Amino acid sequence: MKIKFIYLLFLPFAAILSCNDDDEIIPVNEEEVITTLTATLTPVGGGSDITLRSRDLDGDGPNTPVIEVLGTFMANSEYTGTLQVLNETESPAEDITLEVREEDEEHQFFFTPTNNIVSVAYSDTDGNGNPVGISFRLTTSNTGTGTLTITLRHEPNKAASGVSSGDITNAGGETDVEATFTITVL
Repeated sequence: MKIKFIYLLFLPFAAILSCNDDDEIIPVNEEEVITTLTATLTPVGGGSDITLRSRDLDGDGPNTPVIEVLGTFMANSEYTGTLQVLNETESPAEDITLEVREEDEEHQFFFTPTNNIVSVAYSDTDGNGNPVGISFRLTTSNTGTGTLTITLRHEPNKAASGVSSGDITNAGGETDVEATFTITVL
């Protein structure tokens, strides 16, 4: 009985002494703060750029994002597009697009239109040949109005059904940013 008591008395000291500073600390990859999503669309064959921008400078605060569509979409036209995501809570603003590109296997943009107003095709891929969406091609249909929702997912399941063709339904992961733009095609 005495031996068990002595053993139990020294057990906490042994545990403390066995810890050392060489233990590996695994860094946590925190979610990015994204305040601004900008899509720049350039008409193939020339013309003025169109900009879609969502800015939510208070993040999860009470203010709603400011959504802008600057420019006019023409019917039955093709546009090359690029996306940029920023953290404008910092000065100067941090370009999160660089991190998305660096961690491209863990990110994917999704484009969800309504009313068949536009269609979108990916122009870039990650190291495994899966789509990312920082670069894309947008094609308009006939005249009309609809919406285009752009969503950035962190750690989507890129092997899930439909995900590689841009269907967000089975993607999973977490939404880093999402914005819905009203699109009018003339």
